[in-house]
Amino acid sequence: QVQLVESGGGLVQPGGSLRLSCAASVSQFRMYFMGWYRQAPGKQRELVASISHLSGTTYADAVKGRFTISRDNTKNTVVLQMNSLKPEDTAVYYCNKAPRPWDYWGQGTQVTVSS
Repeated sequence: QVQLVESGGGLVQPGGSLRLSCAASVSQFRMYFMGWYRQAPGKQRELVASISHLSGTTYADAVKGRFTISRDNTKNTVVLQMNSLKPEDTAVYYCNKAPRPWDYWGQGTQVTVSS
């Protein structure tokens, strides 16, 4: 049984930063590749960053150099540090297994980048 709880979103001005956190209640968390996804209004959900069980990372081109994903296997958490935010980063952000997510999705956390 999987439970995912995202937090840390908010309203930020362009160029600002936010730190998103995901608490995962799942057995053997440390064995899974995890990712942060986002869904903007009218668009499909997309994977923006992923981290392997050994903390290797990959990023979508749109966020490379600005976002950093990390994990703490002792706390079953995944963090997304987002810097130099742009209006096009506005979306609901979710964490889940990557690249093939579980069917269960948390409630997500809203990120709005606007002046």
